[in-house]
Amino acid sequence: MKKLINDPQNVVRESLRGFGLAYPDLVRVSEDPMFVSRAGGAEQGKVGLVSGGGSGHEPLHAGYVGVGMLGAAVPGAVFTSPTPDPILEATKAADGGAGVLHIVKNYTGDVLNFETAAELAEAEDIEVSAVVVNDDVAVEDSLYTAGRRGVGGTVLVEKIAGAAAERGDDLAAVTAVAQQVIGNVRSMGVALSACTVPHAGKPSFDLAEDEIEIGIGIHGEPGRHRIPMATADEITDQLLDPVLHDLGVGSGEQVLLFVNGMGGTPLSELYIVYNHAREVLDGRGITVGRSLVGNYITALEMQGASITVLRLDESLTALWDAPVHTPALRWGV
Repeated sequence: MKKLINDPQNVVRESLRGFGLAYPDLVRVSEDPMFVSRAGGAEQGKVGLVSGGGSGHEPLHAGYVGVGMLGAAVPGAVFTSPTPDPILEATKAADGGAGVLHIVKNYTGDVLNFETAAELAEAEDIEVSAVVVNDDVAVEDSLYTAGRRGVGGTVLVEKIAGAAAERGDDLAAVTAVAQQVIGNVRSMGVALSACTVPHAGKPSFDLAEDEIEIGIGIHGEPGRHRIPMATADEITDQLLDPVLHDLGVGSGEQVLLFVNGMGGTPLSELYIVYNHAREVLDGRGITVGRSLVGNYITALEMQGASITVLRLDESLTALWDAPVHTPALRWGV
């Protein structure tokens, strides 16, 4: 294992410390308990958004703390859900008196711990609503979930719901916007290689030199099947076809196309995937109204990519276009 780390047990803490030092104008890092919040604190009278989960998926979630997105984020150990206590403290930090929305990826530990934290917050008179992101069409159940996993669509939920909160929507309305995104977004990923969790010291699964895993999860969970290595266009078809079929999007509709890297894939390759996905959508009469390409929800250094498609309407498009100013996503500011 070759990684730029010191003690494997201190990876998350040291990484967060560096993150806070790099963006002091945007975020504040608490180390005990561990969470990230906006540097200026919660804005009074505005709904706060909190998300979190295991580390190793950077820039998700801490990279999306800031204007137009999250009020706070809670990182757990690598690929491990944070416990209720830091989630509670993050909820308090994001509370401006108008309630807090928890955005939770559908992994059993995340769901249970966020539920517990919500109960604790409500005992302290903080109104909490929650949504569960489950956009992965690859498998219904996995090592980590009951039901579909939450993957790339999480970034889009956080951005769009964050914009709704920023414009002053109340908690019920922000929750409804988040649910609308969840109902209209689907994703699927592929792994060309495994990743290595620092404290494990070895790859999380084995792939032969000529094999790839279709439908991989962001923790290295198994997908639909393994196939021989293929061309970028062939792999793109294997990801995009199930997404479009499950979403039921058709000619005349408009979508956001998001091609995400898993951490170890060059941007040049992601643009090759985007190029073919765009050709397929254009050929089906589906308009790509908005795009996002890059490493936004990763699995450490895994080589691979995911494709996410979100059905757009005028309202969602306007919220996507709204200003955002975070360490990892920034425009219009």
